[in-house]
Amino acid sequence: QVHLVESGGGLVQPGGSLGLSCAVSGLTSDYYAIGWFRQAPGKEREGVGCISLSDNSTYYEDSVKGRFTISRDNAKSTVYLQMTNLTPEDTAVYYCAAEVAYSPANRYMCVAELFGTWGQGTQVSVSS
Repeated sequence: QVHLVESGGGLVQPGGSLGLSCAVSGLTSDYYAIGWFRQAPGKEREGVGCISLSDNSTYYEDSVKGRFTISRDNAKSTVYLQMTNLTPEDTAVYYCAAEVAYSPANRYMCVAELFGTWGQGTQVSVSS
C-alpha cells in the first residue's frame, strides 16, 4: 500500500525559498509518478508539477516554471519540491500524490484527477 507524508511547510517572506519533502513508501516499482499539487483558500486544487520515477523526467505548470524544482532521493525514498522566489500567490496547502505511470512526465499525466494516493498536505504561507 502506497503511503505519502509531506513535510517542510511554514511561513516565508515574499521572495524567499522553502523546500518541501514527500516521504514515499509502499511502491512496488519505479513505474510511478509523484505529483505536487496545491489548494489555496477558496480556490480549486491546482497542479504544480510532477516527476516520473522511471526516468526522473519532470513537468511543471507555467505558474511555477523556473521557480520550483522537483527532485528525488532514491536512498531516502523521498521526493522534494524546492520553491524559490515565492509570492503571496503561492500560499496554499501543498500535497504530494502518487499514481502508476509508464511514460515520461507530461502535462497530460500531471493531472490531480489521475492520482489515487495522496498525502495529508502541508501549509505554505508567503507573507511579510
